[in-house]
Amino acid sequence: MSDLDLPFVSSPVPGAKSLEWAARLRNVESPDTTFLSSDFPVFWTRGNGCLVYDDDGNRFLDLTSSFGVLSVGHCHPKVVEAINRQSTTLIHGMGDVHPSVVKVELLETISRFSPIPNPRIILGQNGSDAVEAALKTAYLATGKQGVVAFAGGYHGLSYGALEPTERSFFRSDFEKQRGRFTSHIPFGCDPLILDTAINNSPIPVGALIVEPIQGRAGIVVPRQGWLRDIHEVCRRNGVLLILDEIFTGWGRTGSWFACDADGVVPDLLCIGKGMGGGMPLSACLGSQGLMEAAWPKSLGEAKHTYTFLGHPLACAAAVATINVLKSEGLVERSAQLGSRLLADLQSIAAAYPEVIVEVRGRGLMMGIEFARPALVWQMVVSGLANGMILLPAGDRGQVLEIVPPFILTDRQAKWAVETLQRLIAGLRNL
Repeated sequence: MSDLDLPFVSSPVPGAKSLEWAARLRNVESPDTTFLSSDFPVFWTRGNGCLVYDDDGNRFLDLTSSFGVLSVGHCHPKVVEAINRQSTTLIHGMGDVHPSVVKVELLETISRFSPIPNPRIILGQNGSDAVEAALKTAYLATGKQGVVAFAGGYHGLSYGALEPTERSFFRSDFEKQRGRFTSHIPFGCDPLILDTAINNSPIPVGALIVEPIQGRAGIVVPRQGWLRDIHEVCRRNGVLLILDEIFTGWGRTGSWFACDADGVVPDLLCIGKGMGGGMPLSACLGSQGLMEAAWPKSLGEAKHTYTFLGHPLACAAAVATINVLKSEGLVERSAQLGSRLLADLQSIAAAYPEVIVEVRGRGLMMGIEFARPALVWQMVVSGLANGMILLPAGDRGQVLEIVPPFILTDRQAKWAVETLQRLIAGLRNL
């Protein structure tokens, strides 16, 4: 095997072309959107498998799956083929008026893999869309506007999804426009705290929304069985359980859905990210009975829809992606490789206790918590200079996410562990 499957850095990072693109971006984009500095970011031109390339000719190993999206890697041939084939016949349809055939094929494919038997599905374009649909469904089904969520939870930034999202950085500037129907309790708490929150809420509670493993909060993993315990509290109180599996779903944690590990079947399930193969797509799933109780039969005007509902290119990419996950055994690969990587990273942590607080995760969803947030940012920048794409997580940026594509090879994994160890060793004197 040649070294073409490993990173290669031939210029300063960012290189001259990336710096030029940064200057051009600064002149046209809202200043809040993209962080630009002398050592970050690089501007991508193409991707292949676990590798991405910048405009200066450097090659990087993507240990983020591009926000957890590219579980099957960049430009998987079968996904590209599906998009190309669809693009020659139908690029856009009328999703809730004259639907495309491929929209139906996607819904049927999702249904076959759903932990909710025989679900009814609302498609979206991003995670916020799926959460908005779930919140609306829960309110229509129960008539109760109250929602309980968890500290550290991230469910999106549109106004409805922003309510259960719990981080002041995202919320504080919009306090006067928020709906204020959510209360937050500690993630992983004793189920009795949830019971109290439901019964003492000044607003009748109709739903609980939770990530089985918190992603943006820093890969926070609750104890085994916790999800099952809080589900029981919900059932006793007539509260719908909304599982936000946008990040954890489709094999990321080593099972098709994270709820499988606890044997939990939610009332509503939000999915996205790894489903679309890189195309913008999400969905909210509920049982037939629940969805029919919440939503009336269409008489020609939908109460929850949008222009690009069931976009044919995205649907074709998703059908291909789900089939790749199944046919190539990538969910099993996530479990097996994730177990080995977690053990390797925990060994590194044991060797550098002054630098690393903890390594945690499940499947190919791992987080390395550092003693100080500044050390994480140093890892992100140093990793980039050495050919790795990394991201910080946690409310203070104290966690380094390790969320690679499921097709990461053993050779690439070995290179990543060795490079991470070398960079971590260099932090001891900082």
